[in-house]
Amino acid sequence: MLILKDIRKNPDFFKKKLKSRFVENSDKLINDLVKFDNNLRSNLELQQDLQNKRNSISKSLSSIKDKKSSEFIKKTEEVGEIKSKISNLEEIISNLYKSIDDILHNLPNIPDDNVPLGADETSNKEIKLFGKIKEFNFKPLSHEEIGSKLGQIDFETAVNISGSRFVILKKDIAKLERALINFMIDVHTKENDYEEVNVPVLVKEETMFGTGQLPKFKDEQFKTTNNLWLIPTSEVSLTNMVANQIVAYEQLPLRYVSASLCFRSEAGAAGKDTKGMMRQHQFTKVELVSIIQPEFRFEELERLTKSAETILQKLELPYRVTLLSSGDMGFGAEKTYDLEVWIPSQKKYREISSCSSCGTFQANRMKARYKTIEGKNELLATLNGSGLAIGRTIIAILENYQNEDGSVTIPKVLQPYMGREVIN
Repeated sequence: MLILKDIRKNPDFFKKKLKSRFVENSDKLINDLVKFDNNLRSNLELQQDLQNKRNSISKSLSSIKDKKSSEFIKKTEEVGEIKSKISNLEEIISNLYKSIDDILHNLPNIPDDNVPLGADETSNKEIKLFGKIKEFNFKPLSHEEIGSKLGQIDFETAVNISGSRFVILKKDIAKLERALINFMIDVHTKENDYEEVNVPVLVKEETMFGTGQLPKFKDEQFKTTNNLWLIPTSEVSLTNMVANQIVAYEQLPLRYVSASLCFRSEAGAAGKDTKGMMRQHQFTKVELVSIIQPEFRFEELERLTKSAETILQKLELPYRVTLLSSGDMGFGAEKTYDLEVWIPSQKKYREISSCSSCGTFQANRMKARYKTIEGKNELLATLNGSGLAIGRTIIAILENYQNEDGSVTIPKVLQPYMGREVIN
């Protein structure tokens, strides 16, 4: 969440930055915020003055011995009038707080100055390419065709059980999912110095609010009947581990990794990736989260991104890194790198990880702070990235490592986890 006092100091800066994120009516929203904020502070000051006056009169009443005197009656009536005014002000103040929150809670983070300006992915900037795209001497199949021929990916039964955008994995492809989780966790804990955490997939509303999924994206989430929410990524649970806390400077940075089921309703995704495993309601993902002092956040973003890249490099999958434009970034991000893996059947790169710095945006929502060396309480910075999305990694392996006979060669780094060299 943006910081109101910063907007108060420099509203024109935020108008400009929000325009670069293509927020509709950004000028009006900032003007309304400033107006509501000025009114709120004026009414809070008036409320304080009235409370002081009421307390002063109430104190003087105790010194009047004759409770039936005109002076006592007059002051008692005055106290009653002040109480009524304070009560009216409380309603006004409450409405102003709500008006401010309604705007602030739905404004995205502002982009870093190094982020390319643009409305969508066409303005993203390619940073680097890795690996050589394989040239097949046969027509490569899609992952759903490969899995179906092997009898190890079953969409039809999943649809009968749960509906569209679900899948059942069997035999070696089911084992491949488990192998990938173990491999990724091992790399991130042993080589990249992340602490493994097993987190809840059901969380409270305020937890979803803390990382920015609510209220703006409530239609994209799954909610239970007892007001718990299914996480769309373990970033939600991991980042909220510092909610409402003051972390000691010496404890930072905190680096967490978690493998979890993730759930997304995919509202607004009608017609997108309807075939195959690319876009599912339920999927597994290994998530990386860093919590750090704000001044180190961009250095940490580079580190986090390289940690995610390590997985693709070890799997020897061709990929590229792109710096997302201001209009293509996620709601809470100030700067994002996407890792996109090559998908032969689609003849293009597809996102397999987004690595983002959120600055103090999430920390402000969560009230997550740290104690500076000087002893001050300041907001933390949070970062997150997939390290990696398991389903999309399976897709990439099946398609890039497929053989003409329908089998799939297992990447060398995974063979110890699988106990074999080929899926057939």
